[in-house]
Amino acid sequence: MIVKTLPPSSQPIQEDSRNGTNGRGELDVIDVVPEENGTQGLVVQSPELLAAQQLRIIAQPETLYDPVGIAAHYQNRPLQVVRRIFAVLGPTLSFAFGLWSDSKRGIVVKNNRRRATQLRVLLTQLGPAYIKIGQALSTRPDLVPPVYLEELTKLQDQLPPFANEIAYQFIKEELGAPPEEVYAELSAQPIAAASLGQVYKGKLKTGEEVAVKVQRPDLRERITIDLYILRNLAAWAQKKIKRVRSDLVGILDELGDRIFEEMDYIHEGENAERFFELYGHIKDVYIPQIYWEYTNRRVLTMEWINGTKLTQTEEISAQGIDARYLIEVGVQCSLRQLLEHGFFHADPHPGNLLATTDGKLAYLDFGMMSEIKPPQRYGLIEAIVHVVNRDFEGLAKDYVKLDFLSPETDLTPIIPAFARVFADAQGASVAELNIKSITDELSALMYEYPFRVPPYYALIIRSLVTLEGIAIFIDPNFKVLSEAYPYVSKRLLTDPAPQLRTSLQDLLFKDGRFRWNRLENLLLNARKSQDYDFDLVLNQGIEFLSSERGAFIRDKLVDESVNGLDALGKNVLHNFTYLLRERVGLTAVNETPAATVEQQQTLEHIKRILGILRETQGFDPVQLAPQIAQLLVNSDVQRLGQQIVSRFTQKAVARLIRQLLAS
Repeated sequence: MIVKTLPPSSQPIQEDSRNGTNGRGELDVIDVVPEENGTQGLVVQSPELLAAQQLRIIAQPETLYDPVGIAAHYQNRPLQVVRRIFAVLGPTLSFAFGLWSDSKRGIVVKNNRRRATQLRVLLTQLGPAYIKIGQALSTRPDLVPPVYLEELTKLQDQLPPFANEIAYQFIKEELGAPPEEVYAELSAQPIAAASLGQVYKGKLKTGEEVAVKVQRPDLRERITIDLYILRNLAAWAQKKIKRVRSDLVGILDELGDRIFEEMDYIHEGENAERFFELYGHIKDVYIPQIYWEYTNRRVLTMEWINGTKLTQTEEISAQGIDARYLIEVGVQCSLRQLLEHGFFHADPHPGNLLATTDGKLAYLDFGMMSEIKPPQRYGLIEAIVHVVNRDFEGLAKDYVKLDFLSPETDLTPIIPAFARVFADAQGASVAELNIKSITDELSALMYEYPFRVPPYYALIIRSLVTLEGIAIFIDPNFKVLSEAYPYVSKRLLTDPAPQLRTSLQDLLFKDGRFRWNRLENLLLNARKSQDYDFDLVLNQGIEFLSSERGAFIRDKLVDESVNGLDALGKNVLHNFTYLLRERVGLTAVNETPAATVEQQQTLEHIKRILGILRETQGFDPVQLAPQIAQLLVNSDVQRLGQQIVSRFTQKAVARLIRQLLAS
């Protein structure tokens, strides 16, 4: 039996003559929930905290980002806005002047630790919005010098904490009781302080170790004024600067939505549980439990994770854990987030990714999450396929589907521009490029042509580039796209979505001719994917080939199969007639020509593909025999077989007639 808690919004209130307790001051069983594995789970509730907690949730407004309401608020407070602008500009210009002065005096700015410390302090003083910028930069060793990187990394969880008295007051207000009544233990000082809150280590009265996150005071006011100023600046730039075609206001509003959601710890807890449902089954991925009885909008209580930051490679190695493997796990998890379910972690900086003591990758901080819709997910997969396939016309059309280009845009000059962007990859796999280099090249391209950056794209790139930054820190040769292609290959082979079937067709055929080498590459990459299922590929492949959607590939594949059988027959007959002439001495028998070079190449491809399938995980000749028996009675398979036999027979008869007429 599994004991768990529910979010406050879904917890029922029950009252009885004993005031919600069983007479011994213990927790009441509120509901019994069946688990997926057939067991039953008890949903429990703390009776002392329930009533006050429910009343507070009803009374508090939803923490939603409202740019119109924020604008109306600050339009009536111009002096407050002007003071904030000068508060930001003053120290920022002073810091910039200091860098310029150092460079004029011959001081190497990138190695100046004093300036690096000043930058960290500056971002800290400017507030949460600017701390977020510093956190993003702290994951880019390819952009930020090592000295600055070391300082900016402290923005992840080493910010100045606020007073314990304020934190304790928030706990009392949010949970309905002072900390000493809620927790059995609570650390005397916060063990980490980040942009939006600080974390204490505690222990529940039931014995579980927990992390208690408490929100910073006056957080909403400090963030809203910065968002208001930046939004007005974005609107001005969008209107006045012609080279800016992206929806800067929309991008900023998307960021505002995410930050406001991050300030609501109930929303964060629900994100964590949804993340667990979608990705908790992935091998070596760990998501901590949320304790809903001790969680409200400004206080979050979750399972304590003993772990090490991924960037602390020496400490991880000393524990016998492979940090690079955990990055691979993170990449595979991110691919499923972005391309499979669409619900993704938009802030995977090192402070939020830990290597646990048993070698798993633990995700923390589920405040900044985002979603990508199915058409956009499929569009991204198609774009990856077209990049690898060097189909730049298809890639240009993908950018229209993904809202980077309007439908009426003339793609004629953009197609060769894409070819120039990826020109340095000629002779090598495009997957060997990293996301940062591709993003930089495309960013330059967007100034020349009428591209616009859709709002959803900003957080996707933030997520991928941040993860890649951690990967590069651990292994400078790590290529995220190279690690991603096996998953994309698996999706192409197993996903029944019409969009991906079209991409598969585009990948395998050019000018109506089947490209066996592409199928080989697809199968080789797909089998590297952890959850590649040979049986699934076989069954779905047959289902697709027998359907109306698979008519084109089916017809071409039948032709290729017939050509392969024909080539095999030619080789057998050639060898037989050669044997008769040379060894037996029957010179009256004409030697039959062998298969053509093209047919021979097709045969070699088929042999290699069969070899790949034999070496694929899940391929078992013993288990395959009954599957083949089932396939033989499948009407779709029989129809395919009949087509192959019919065409092969027609071809053989036609050749026989030609030979008779020729003789």
